[in-house]
Amino acid sequence: MRGCERANSMTWDPHKLMGCLQQCSVLLLKEDGLLKAANSANASYLFQKDKKSYDVKWDNGDKTIQCGRRADVVKFWLMWKAKGSEGIEKHLDICFGNSRYLAQRIREREEFELIREPECTNVCFQYYPPRFQAMPEGQDKMEQLSRVPPEIKKRMLDKGSTMVCYQPLKEHRNFFRMICANPASTEQDMDWVLDEIVALGKDL
Repeated sequence: MRGCERANSMTWDPHKLMGCLQQCSVLLLKEDGLLKAANSANASYLFQKDKKSYDVKWDNGDKTIQCGRRADVVKFWLMWKAKGSEGIEKHLDICFGNSRYLAQRIREREEFELIREPECTNVCFQYYPPRFQAMPEGQDKMEQLSRVPPEIKKRMLDKGSTMVCYQPLKEHRNFFRMICANPASTEQDMDWVLDEIVALGKDL
């Protein structure tokens, strides 16, 4: 967070890594009143300014494009109150530890290739079924290999065992993108995922 005080605005999206709902994004602005100036419709019938029971500056309706929608960040606040800062730190340490462990196991197994070093908890890797390991490099190999992750994911879903994302990126065709975001997962679970990919894809 060092240096964030120099920014005029900052956004933070805790929904995946911290286990929050997708709507729990945070936008912080240094300039007071900017959200109201950008979004207010001044609907006097909704947000009366002469309320006596509380300070009307806490009315959120004129500050967002969502108007009367409840503040989803309250769910994040409740989670933080329940876990505490130390609990959230432990949660994140487990997720990052699992991603580092998974990346190391991928480096150690010849049927897998780490696409790039993890920068967060997403681990990007390719699985090479046995017949691909002796196949010469080239366009044909890449075309066939790009069909492997979608087929394995289909088999995972049909079996009901697990679900691992896949996607292409720049020069890479489809590869697996394992998101280590569940603090209940263990290093043994990381090994199990790799074993399950091999079991479901070794005949491709």
